[in-house]
Amino acid sequence: MSFSDLFHRRRKGETPEADTPVAASGPLHPSKALPKFLSALSGRQQPMLLDLGPVVGSNVTFFGEQLGCKIFVENIYRDIDHHVREGKAAELPAFLTARFPQENESVDGVLLWDVVDYLEKASAQALARQIVRILRPGGVLFALFATTTQQPGTPMEYTRYLVADRANLVHRPYPAARARQRPWMNRDIERMFEPLRVSEQFLLKTNLREALFRKPDAPAPPATPTST
Repeated sequence: MSFSDLFHRRRKGETPEADTPVAASGPLHPSKALPKFLSALSGRQQPMLLDLGPVVGSNVTFFGEQLGCKIFVENIYRDIDHHVREGKAAELPAFLTARFPQENESVDGVLLWDVVDYLEKASAQALARQIVRILRPGGVLFALFATTTQQPGTPMEYTRYLVADRANLVHRPYPAARARQRPWMNRDIERMFEPLRVSEQFLLKTNLREALFRKPDAPAPPATPTST
């Protein structure tokens, strides 16, 4: 795992989540898709992993130890906050289209978390197109989606998802400049991430839906005709 790559990609002024023991930082929330995400990547040689949440030092350590991977962090929550506070939310689709420096089909796994819940349709589609572009054939995407509408008066918060172990997360809220947008319907999610395919989907007691997407393998080249 390359820690230098992680902190090279970190935006100026962003500090990693303190490395307090995860198990002691809040209640555990079981995850059914996370262990399948790990299993899908475990057979790959030094996989490339892209995390779209804030820098969490314990997560970097966890995925590095489990997968021997190289991790890049691109904090999209921070980008959303910046655009909303600057009154430039309408510019988010164009920004996200040009946001990622990763080459086509260069990443094996993506941790999307619940970023899409805070984006309107055009921005969500722009982000999804970039994920599809950079994900390798056979690569996997882990994502969370809210299933309920945020009630009026509820504090505007994002959630840091801290990995406690292979099957449990800790949810740690922190202030946000934007509330969650409307919940996404299953068919809209599937269309948004085409040609990725939903390989696993779970409805959790926390009113979150976990989904694991997989990019289809590249088609095999046509067989060379043999001369007779």
